[in-house]
Amino acid sequence: MSILIDESTRIVVQGITGSQGRFDTRHCVAYGANVVAGVTPGRGGQDVEGVPVHNTVKAAVEASGATASVIYVPASGVRDAVLEAVDAGIGIIVALTENVPRHDAAIAVAAARAAGVWLIGFNTNGAISPGKSKLGGIGGDRAGELYAPGRIGVCSRSGGMSAELSAALAAGGYGVSTCISMGGDPIVGNDMSEYARQFEADPDTDAMLFYGEPGSGLEQGAAATSAAAASAKVAASVAAPIRAGLFVRSGIAAPPRNRCQCTALPAPTTVRLREISTAGWPLTNLESG
Repeated sequence: MSILIDESTRIVVQGITGSQGRFDTRHCVAYGANVVAGVTPGRGGQDVEGVPVHNTVKAAVEASGATASVIYVPASGVRDAVLEAVDAGIGIIVALTENVPRHDAAIAVAAARAAGVWLIGFNTNGAISPGKSKLGGIGGDRAGELYAPGRIGVCSRSGGMSAELSAALAAGGYGVSTCISMGGDPIVGNDMSEYARQFEADPDTDAMLFYGEPGSGLEQGAAATSAAAASAKVAASVAAPIRAGLFVRSGIAAPPRNRCQCTALPAPTTVRLREISTAGWPLTNLESG
């Protein structure tokens, strides 16, 4: 099993006729992802990599039964693209664009949450359930090499580290159930705690690996969520295994007031690490070697 995406996921690509949309679609199709439709206003009737193009997401969904969308549009158009996908009944949206205006991002996230839609991004390279399907450019033309099928769930704020961590797991003889590059912008869709709940509920995910960056409370939330879920499982059934978890954290050696592009608010590192450790999660410091 996996979370969010598998072989049955039917994908529509918004902005498929652009260079990046076309490039990533080619690799997704080659990987075996079920890309059933594309959307570019005014380009209906064309095709890209054998995928039919429609003028609207609604038309694409009606024609293809698409359930997930990958968005390739400039930052100024992301809000409307997300709202269109939500209105068309899409259940999972991957918005790859970075530096989405915060007001637009907040509107898009609120609309997705109100509709019960999973929103991965902004500033993401996608998601992959190895051997089953992938959304976006994650893994490029090396997805099969970097992401081995297995039983460890991975969630990362960094697209590059999604690949790095998954490749390291593969080199160690392990594999990935699903890898989510959740997005590096200050405002993102679903957060780490929500992915932790999904991994907790997945019978084929035995452990979780999270990669965080400075400037948010995402890691603390995920650790607290997992600790609470584990406690509930112990209370319900001692036969249910408690999931293992590990945080890999960059930026620990950064000066206290430093910010990076992904940060929304500065947070004292010592406080953040104490909260994660208190929740019972092991923590690895990249700067420690």
